[in-house]
Amino acid sequence: MPDAKSTAAERRVNELREIIVRHDRLYYVEHRPEISDERYDVLLRELRDLETAHPDLLTPDSPTQRIADQPVDGFEHVPHRVPMLSVDNTYSDDELREFDARVARLLNDAPRPYVVDPKIDGVAVALHYQDGRLTLAVTRGDGRVGDDVTQNLRTIRSVPLRLAGRGWPSYLEVRGEIYWPRPAFESYNAQRADAGEESFKNPRNATAGAIKQLDSRAVAQRGLAFQAHGVGLIEPLPAVETHSALFALLNSWGVPTSPFLARCTDIERVVAFVHEWDVRRRTLDYDTDGLVAKLDRFDQRELLGTTAKAPRWCIAFKYAAEQAESRLLRVDLQVGKLGTITPRAVMEPVALAGTTVQHATLHNFDNVERLDVRVGDTVVVEKAGEIIPQVVSVVLDKRPPGATPLARPTRCPVCDGDVAQDEGGVYLRCTNPECPAQVVERLKFFCGRRQMDIEAAGEIVIEKLNEVGWVRSYADLYRLAARRAELAGLAVSTNARTGSPITLGDKRTDKLLEGIEASKSRPLARLLAALNIRHVGASTADDLADHFGTMDALAAATEDQLMEVEGVGPEVARSVRAWFDSPAGRHVVADLASVGLNMTQPRRPRPADRSPASDGAASGNTASAAAGPLVGKTVVVTGKLERFKREEIEELVKDLGGKAAGSVSSRTDYVVAGADAGSKLDKARALGVKVLSEAEFLTLIGR
Repeated sequence: MPDAKSTAAERRVNELREIIVRHDRLYYVEHRPEISDERYDVLLRELRDLETAHPDLLTPDSPTQRIADQPVDGFEHVPHRVPMLSVDNTYSDDELREFDARVARLLNDAPRPYVVDPKIDGVAVALHYQDGRLTLAVTRGDGRVGDDVTQNLRTIRSVPLRLAGRGWPSYLEVRGEIYWPRPAFESYNAQRADAGEESFKNPRNATAGAIKQLDSRAVAQRGLAFQAHGVGLIEPLPAVETHSALFALLNSWGVPTSPFLARCTDIERVVAFVHEWDVRRRTLDYDTDGLVAKLDRFDQRELLGTTAKAPRWCIAFKYAAEQAESRLLRVDLQVGKLGTITPRAVMEPVALAGTTVQHATLHNFDNVERLDVRVGDTVVVEKAGEIIPQVVSVVLDKRPPGATPLARPTRCPVCDGDVAQDEGGVYLRCTNPECPAQVVERLKFFCGRRQMDIEAAGEIVIEKLNEVGWVRSYADLYRLAARRAELAGLAVSTNARTGSPITLGDKRTDKLLEGIEASKSRPLARLLAALNIRHVGASTADDLADHFGTMDALAAATEDQLMEVEGVGPEVARSVRAWFDSPAGRHVVADLASVGLNMTQPRRPRPADRSPASDGAASGNTASAAAGPLVGKTVVVTGKLERFKREEIEELVKDLGGKAAGSVSSRTDYVVAGADAGSKLDKARALGVKVLSEAEFLTLIGR
């Protein structure tokens, strides 16, 4: 029989859990918190202490069990029981009315109320609840198969571990967006800046990276949030007939839903809501890129059904890129890794798409002349893709007297070297390969993830290493191990609040040196891509490495021999030959060889490499690989891929003997298309090229 102490502990544990779940609901669902974060943490700490003292009272859905103790090894692929389709887009009032007219014809002009909800710019996921408990969380993936990210999503406080209230079905799949609220995003970036680390560029991409972390403890530190926008499989179905009624139930069960969900009696109310939200959306603490309008009644949705890609009963309205006006103070000139001189506008600070913008790209000097941009002008700036600010026009009526056109530079702004314009192109370039600005940008690129993939070698670290004179060449990176003690004490930034220096430290130094050492074994293709040879990107580098096999063989190849490689034409061949013939190119190769970098790459299987046994059932693994479905095939990857990054699928293609191409042609065998695939998908269909989803691609290769 339990003693009085254990009975009291059990009562208090249950009480604390109810209190904490209630406050989670108040904060994330009802948006009216009653206690401070400090008080919440006190309650959570008391519960954790009681569960430690009474381990028999610990349950998987306790608020203390959100964070796992150990990282996972990887993410298991999980098929969606109901596909997660995408939503068609529209951009104008007339297109919204055209959508409604199509719906009206299919419904014989019956009354058709809509629900409208802001479209959060986040990462789509599905949460699965069995008997009220969270059992599975899956990313959208390609819409048919996603990744199991349950351990990571359990750390997000707005994701209920168990449903509240009563009346929920035995199986409930809730779909919505994981997003990074801007205050939490900016706070986290400030912490990274204080630690001398690079800031994340935007919340959406950072969120996608966060939920694919292998260690849920890292995810718990981000302050991510969840909001529902739909449902998947529900068994049994609740006795409700509309989306708005179902979402009222979800809200009562503790699932965060949008407080701005609106029911509109007809399409004109939807249009009015769209215009109202063009102003209101800027006040939110998260990014939105539009609204989604859906038929409210489930019976009407069922009548309309879906296409292969999207439901017929909903549409997303996308707002045009936000624009703002500001005064141009000056134009800075930036020099890139290949010497490209890019003009950048420096303006009076202006609020744009939820951020304060002071810099915007002018792209090139042909564009400067086309726009007739002058210092002192009032310019119109917008965010391309909601991320990169760019100057799009000049308000000529506001031009100050005496404003003079901007002159093209005749010398490099960094090294005062000669400049030249690309033949037949629009870019001006510094022709001095030793230009300090080019050196730093080349070093940053060399360390990048798709090149040598050197962990902890971020922009700030590379700039500082170059500034102190320790890294002036690629090979200098591999000599840093001899400076381990100096590295740990290297001041890479300054604490914004205290003004004290922030050093690299032991932990980051070890990570940097480990990353540098690991990069020595990268294949030749990665090294070639990292060397900044003009016209040699990742795909061409891979073709060259696969064809020649060694750096020595490639360096000795004539232009004619280079052009034997598929995809290498006269311009690329001349560029490669010129690089290897130059004193700088020869020095780079010899220097990297002296510090032990790998300069070889085994040939991938080709159709001609197949052995006679490969056509039989009893061939071994090697013959089977050589006879695989991608050997000799050309594959193009396009669109937004959530299960894999595009380069990961391209690597799979190459590993299986195929060629990953960047453009679609009549020689393309397959196009792997993700969400929002554009012109490449259209061209593939026009040419009759086989189009595969991610799931179909994996089935093809037997994964």
